[in-house]
Amino acid sequence: MTTPRRALVLIDVQQEYFDGPLSIQYPPRDESLANTLRALDVAAQADMPVVAVQHEYPEGAPVFTAGSAGWENHPEVERRFDSTTKRVVKNFSDIFASTGLAEWFRQNGIDTLTLVGYMTNNCVLSTAAAAEPLGFAVEVLSDATGAVHLANEAGTASARQVHETLMTLLHSNWAAVTTTDAWASAVSSDDRLTRSDLVTSATQGRAAH
Repeated sequence: MTTPRRALVLIDVQQEYFDGPLSIQYPPRDESLANTLRALDVAAQADMPVVAVQHEYPEGAPVFTAGSAGWENHPEVERRFDSTTKRVVKNFSDIFASTGLAEWFRQNGIDTLTLVGYMTNNCVLSTAAAAEPLGFAVEVLSDATGAVHLANEAGTASARQVHETLMTLLHSNWAAVTTTDAWASAVSSDDRLTRSDLVTSATQGRAAH
């Protein structure tokens, strides 16, 4: 396999996910933040491009209002950004819509996107799915992402159930799901991480149940 040309993509590591109705519940947000910071350190050591994405809504929105405290990046990640960090503001769940990021990745020879940040059940999921027709390989660091508890007219699910289910789903088709430790090892050896596939996942799932 060819050597991957990676970019580390921080999706919405913003204060809204640390205080308020969208506070990440699983994995514990302090743990996912610590792993995100470690991923940033690994990227810096490997001279890997870093993309910092912030979600933004117009004035009057209940969350992510431009310029609000909740809109700000977490100070620990902000502290690690420098002049080479590619900063992007998005208005939709995936990182590609109306951002020009697909073109920027191609212009910079990037073929593999390593996703960290929030939320597993929204922007991480939709970005991984959106990357497929664009031709990008995706990696998701399971311990540097996170989900919230959900309840609505369709049912209820704990954050752990949501996160673990979606990690399994992502690995079955859209992304190579791994830990920060395993990813750091792959980066140091220039290895490409592999995902499963739907047929294998379905076959193994049937055997497990």
